[in-house]
Amino acid sequence: MVKILAFSGSSRRDSFNNKLVKIAAEGAKSTGASVSHINLADFPMPIYDGDLEDEKGMPEYALGFKQLLIDHDGFLIASPEYNSAFSPLLKNVIDWASRANTENESPLLAYRGKMAAIMSASPGALGGIRGLVSLRMLLGNIGVTLLTEQQTIPQSFSAFTEEGDLVDERKQKAVMQLGSKLASTIEKLQSIS
Repeated sequence: MVKILAFSGSSRRDSFNNKLVKIAAEGAKSTGASVSHINLADFPMPIYDGDLEDEKGMPEYALGFKQLLIDHDGFLIASPEYNSAFSPLLKNVIDWASRANTENESPLLAYRGKMAAIMSASPGALGGIRGLVSLRMLLGNIGVTLLTEQQTIPQSFSAFTEEGDLVDERKQKAVMQLGSKLASTIEKLQSIS
C-alpha cells in the first residue's frame, strides 16, 4: 500500500495551507493510499545550527519528523508564500531532516527516491505560485521527484467554506486529483521496481 505524508508549511491554527493539503490528502485516500496528515506545530525545532547539532545531536522532534519522511513513499506539501519564497518553518524542518544522524547513513536518506506534489494557498492574486518555484527547486536538489502538476489557490480568505472545502468546485476537484495522481504514480512506479 502506498504511504503518503501530508503536511503544510504553516503552523497557524486556522492555516489555509493546512486546509488545502487535507483536500489533496482526501484525493490520495480515494485511490486506497494510506495518508498520515501531520501539523508541523507538533514538531517544534530550533532553527538549524551546526554547532547545536555538534553539541547535542539532532533534536527529538527533528528525529521524529525525519523518521516519518523515511517511513512514507511520498509527500503532499502545501506551502504559504513568504515574500516570494516558501516559509522559514518549512525550510527549517527540511534542513533538519536532511542531516545524517548515524555514521553510515546514506546522504539525504529521508528524501532520495521519494515523490511529492506541492500546492499553495495565498491571500494574494497569484495564489503562492512564486514560493512554489523555490520549493520545487529545493526538493529536486535533495532527491525528491515532483509531479509536474501543482495547484495554487488565490484570495484564500474567501476561497474556503466553513467546512474546509474550496468554494470553487473545479479547484476542489483539481486539488483532490493532485493527491490521487501522486498516489497512483507512486503505485505504478512501485509495481515496476
